[in-house]
Amino acid sequence: MRVYVPLTLPGLAAAHKAGEIGPGPLTAYAVTPGLREWYVSDDIEELEYAALNRAASASLRLIAGNPDVVRRRVVVAVDVPDGSAVADPDHSLDSSSIGEVRIPSPVALTEAAAVHVDADDAEKDVTAAAAALGAADLGDDDAQFTVDGAEDHELLWFGIQEIPNLIG
Repeated sequence: MRVYVPLTLPGLAAAHKAGEIGPGPLTAYAVTPGLREWYVSDDIEELEYAALNRAASASLRLIAGNPDVVRRRVVVAVDVPDGSAVADPDHSLDSSSIGEVRIPSPVALTEAAAVHVDADDAEKDVTAAAAALGAADLGDDDAQFTVDGAEDHELLWFGIQEIPNLIG
C-alpha cells in the first residue's frame, strides 16, 4: 500500500540520518474508503494524487507549528505492507482527517518510493499560508484564499537518492 507521510525539511533530514521515518505511530495519508467517497473517482492515480495533496496540507500544518523550519512542504511516498496503515474509524466523519491513516511503527527510508517537495519559488506562498492557517480554520475567507495559494504550487518529485541535495 502506498502512503504519503507529511514532513518538514528538518524532519526529512532526521529521517535520512536515522534511515527511517519515525518514531511510530506515524500519521500518513492514503487511498482509504473515506477518500474514495470524498474525491468521487475510480481512477487510482487521481486518488493517490488526492492523498498526496492531503499529506501536503498536513505538512503545511507542521510548518505552521514550527516557525523555525524552511517554508517548503515535504511529503514522502512510502510503500508499506497491506494492513499496516489503518484509518481511525472514529475520525471518518471529520473532514480534516479524510485519507488519514496511522502506521504503528517507524518505516525504513529504503521503503520510500519518492520525495515530493515544494520548489524554491513556493516559499513565499507557503510562508503566507502557514501564517493564515489559523484564521482559515476559523472560517476567514481571505485567509483560506491565502492557504489555497500555497496549494496551487505542485510539489516536485525527487528520487530517494536526491535527499542529501534537498536537505544540504
